[in-house]
Amino acid sequence: MGTSHINKYALACALLASTNSILLGYDIGVMSGAVLFIKDNLKISSTQVEILVGSLNVCSLIGSFASGKTSDWIGRRYTIVLAAGTFFIGALLMGFATNFGYLMAGRVVAGIGVGYSLMIAPVYTAELSPAMTRGLLTSLPEVFITLGILLGYIVNYALSGLPENVNWRLMVGLAAVPAVGIAAGVMFMPESPRWLVMKGRVDEAKRVLNKTSDSENEAHLRLEEITKAALDAVTWDPRAGGWRGQGVWKELLTPSPALRRVLVAAIGINFFMQASGNDAVIYYTPEVFKAAGIRHRKQLVGVTIIMGLAKTSFVLVSAFFLDKFGRRPLLLLGSIGMVISLAGLGLGSKFLEHSSDKPTWAIALCVVAVCADVSFFSIGLGPITWVYTSEIFPMRLRAQGSGLAVSVNRLVSGVVSMTFLTISSKITFGGMFFVLSGVMTVATVFFYFFLPETKGKSLEEMGALFERKDAEGSKAIEMSERE
Repeated sequence: MGTSHINKYALACALLASTNSILLGYDIGVMSGAVLFIKDNLKISSTQVEILVGSLNVCSLIGSFASGKTSDWIGRRYTIVLAAGTFFIGALLMGFATNFGYLMAGRVVAGIGVGYSLMIAPVYTAELSPAMTRGLLTSLPEVFITLGILLGYIVNYALSGLPENVNWRLMVGLAAVPAVGIAAGVMFMPESPRWLVMKGRVDEAKRVLNKTSDSENEAHLRLEEITKAALDAVTWDPRAGGWRGQGVWKELLTPSPALRRVLVAAIGINFFMQASGNDAVIYYTPEVFKAAGIRHRKQLVGVTIIMGLAKTSFVLVSAFFLDKFGRRPLLLLGSIGMVISLAGLGLGSKFLEHSSDKPTWAIALCVVAVCADVSFFSIGLGPITWVYTSEIFPMRLRAQGSGLAVSVNRLVSGVVSMTFLTISSKITFGGMFFVLSGVMTVATVFFYFFLPETKGKSLEEMGALFERKDAEGSKAIEMSERE
């Protein structure tokens, strides 16, 4: 997909909405280095480190769970503002923390803000984007998460020379700065045209579609498609207003066969995104390399910058090719690459565990394998999870359905982050990486059988895509019964 076909207004709105995701990325990157200094300065145990790191992910479950209903009620745009504002408060609490308890309070608040932002940015972007460039635009949140991680690594490196009672507070507290800019910038964005139609504000939706489409005819066709989908989705005319997302949970908990397939696909890809251990690998890379024989803190933080650069490069490659090659090929390529990379990392780690002289080639293998793992994640699971989750739900269920799927994402991320060091101490880092390689093997099989291609289809066509799969399945059953 050439960039010349991208609507500049839609791109600007997607970029602005996606900057919210930089907050999570920054936290992931900065905490990987900050915990080295927090552990020494506040004299906390490894278990407390796991709780500190994982608590943000667990608490983001609250935000992602609530974000669907909130965004259906107050709109996508104001939900982005709410996410940035909540994270701002959390960052300040962490920056001024004087003990472990205050630091945890900041993590809880920041986590709720992260949960809101992880659901709303992809949903807003998907609802605003034309079908042919939706892959690129909806993958932008992952691009900004990755840029945030790299920014966190660089801040770690720059501040690591300061006294340890000051450096980590600056590292975590600086996240408040972009939060203010994001909240202010979002106020200049339009509301999602699909949300406006569901609220009965069709004229406003038409104005937004005129700006985000390449022609008036395209805008008119998109509006017709959205309005028809809205009329099919609700039992009253959405143009009369009054819709606040009511009745959605009843449908999600008692789904039709087609909706069940959507839920399996959305929850499955979010589960495997975090069961891959990517967040934990990033959070604890310094610990892994410390065990591998890299002792100097500046060197430990320096390795993370190399990893961040690799991750950033490949997420950009994925974003620009998603609409050309499709979701499935890049997802399967990334997953198979992660299986091999994690196995290589396990092999290198196992060798170092049983070697007293820590050979350079084994350390180099671990560094290359970690960079390959996060790079393949950035090609596949990283961006495609957000793209896929935000585009496959029917319009009326999109916000709350995405919120449910992202809640699973956050829960698994929290569990993995809070148990990674404990499990690794029992089975070694090498053993842990072999387990994660096995998980990604199962994930690859799941993606192959349960995730249909969505490239180039409008959001309103997704229902037919999953219904067609059900029709094919029913037909096959009927034929087998006849035989």
